[in-house]
Amino acid sequence: MTQKLTNVDLKNYTTFGVSALATDFATFSNEGEARKLTLNNTQEILILGGGSNLLMTHDFKGLVLKNEIKGITCVEKNETSVVLKVGAGEIWHDFVLYTIEQGYYGIENMSLIPGSVGASPMQNIGAYGVEIKDVFEKLEALEIATGEVHTFSKDECAFGYRESVFKRALKGKYIITNVYFRLSLTKKLSTHYGAIESELANQGITSPTSKDVSNAVIAIRSSKLPNPKELGNAGSFFKNPVVSIEIYNKIKTSYPNAPSYPVSETNVKVPAGWLIETAGWKGKQVGACGVHKNQALVLVNYGNATGNEIYALSTAIIEDVYQKFGISLEREVNII
Repeated sequence: MTQKLTNVDLKNYTTFGVSALATDFATFSNEGEARKLTLNNTQEILILGGGSNLLMTHDFKGLVLKNEIKGITCVEKNETSVVLKVGAGEIWHDFVLYTIEQGYYGIENMSLIPGSVGASPMQNIGAYGVEIKDVFEKLEALEIATGEVHTFSKDECAFGYRESVFKRALKGKYIITNVYFRLSLTKKLSTHYGAIESELANQGITSPTSKDVSNAVIAIRSSKLPNPKELGNAGSFFKNPVVSIEIYNKIKTSYPNAPSYPVSETNVKVPAGWLIETAGWKGKQVGACGVHKNQALVLVNYGNATGNEIYALSTAIIEDVYQKFGISLEREVNII
């Protein structure tokens, strides 16, 4: 545990790289340290992991705590699966690579997603047809008000599309400390979503391993998404909207090739990136921020943008998409 620091610029602690001062700042590496920092605390608290799904629009007048709980432990193993206990401060992509090295299957499609393990269930992260809820066993979280550690099952986490109870009813009330994942010991690969199959074919791979799938995902993501270390961003800024088939059919009258993915008998998911690109925003720069040239879902900071400028850009996109398509986009990124 570090001593509290004052007036710390969070620019280097978030992938968007915008300046915002935290009144107080500290790190913790276990539940005991987190408990000491939070019990009897009267300040507003913000928990940081990798800072990859966050846009700061103002200074934070409170206590920012960076979760650095590490460790990967096997707690259960049978003939078909393994359960791993993973510290919330572990880097997500490093954990994915670890599971591949160990011969475990289940999260290779989520390679190169930025952020920490602790943020993964909070956001129910997902990519290429796989989500955290598919491999989630349980998690442990410290209740800030009491200092008690509680265990949450999959049902109690109330996972939805990029959603969980920790983004809604329990937002700001718990610190996720450890996450448990059940992974397969038998080969189970999902290659049918997105461009994975074509990328594997381009590499001449007909019988892929989990490492091959991971490498394909990394290649695809690297070709579309900017590296936050080089260009500030938070990955996908908007959720893919779910709309009624009636609304989608109206769009198809003007755009016959409009893509969609079935969700139910009455609803489909329309790619937000397609909506934004079709509305003319892809590659557009507004001041010091803009929409990435290769992926319209990604808003970028060209160096000196403020959080408010990026937020204003997202608002302009939301309003324009609604005017053109009658669909309301929802931000995926957490706005502070």
